[in-house]
Amino acid sequence: MSIKTAIHNGVATIEIARPEKKNALTREMYQTMADALVAANSAKSVRAVLIQGQPEIFTSGNDIEDFMSSPPRDEDAPVFQFMRALVGCEKPVVAAVTGAAIGIGTTLLFHCDFVFVSDESRLAMPFVGLGLVPEFASSLVVPRLMGHVKAAEKLLLGDPFTGAEAAECGIANRVLPAAEVQAHARRVAERFNALAPSAVRESKRLMRRHSADEVMETIKVEAEIFGARLRSPEAMEAFQAFFQKRQPDFSQFE
Repeated sequence: MSIKTAIHNGVATIEIARPEKKNALTREMYQTMADALVAANSAKSVRAVLIQGQPEIFTSGNDIEDFMSSPPRDEDAPVFQFMRALVGCEKPVVAAVTGAAIGIGTTLLFHCDFVFVSDESRLAMPFVGLGLVPEFASSLVVPRLMGHVKAAEKLLLGDPFTGAEAAECGIANRVLPAAEVQAHARRVAERFNALAPSAVRESKRLMRRHSADEVMETIKVEAEIFGARLRSPEAMEAFQAFFQKRQPDFSQFE
């Protein structure tokens, strides 16, 4: 099973468990995660959500082969259901990141309330390198967090960055040794068992109310452009290069 879910001591855990494919995400995995978030949001026994990967990797992003065989075509696609479920989750969401977090593996972190990364973590948003554009409101959130010039490094050049850099620019709370990340994240998630649940939910809503509509609007605009880009010659060249294990050649494009 590529996504493992469980509820224990008030924490709903969503574990990405496909290490043989570098935790690459498929349509079915997005759907399972979306359903788990919706269920956790409505379950009275759940006080917080914990999203984690494997010790070696958080996620390498979309499974390119699965993505190409059935790209998201409308707002009901599993990937967009997952985005809406994460953005709309009223309960605290904690992320534990060990290893690489690529593409949506990084952008999903912008919508978590607590993010803990390992000192070995590497994050990247290589959308342009695949002939695509930023997603999950990253075109809005990243410039606000880092400023335009740093955002250009991450979104236009796709430069990878460390867990320490993620903490410095406000993406992550703390950097920890890899062996400690998941346990620490769980301890933080379990702290909500001792806090007033409705006060927590209302406080989270207040913290996000000024940006909530803007985030959802940006996700929608990005999705429209992203969908068009998936059918572009540049993206086709990038995907073919990926499967052929070579660098894409964009010299023919203007």
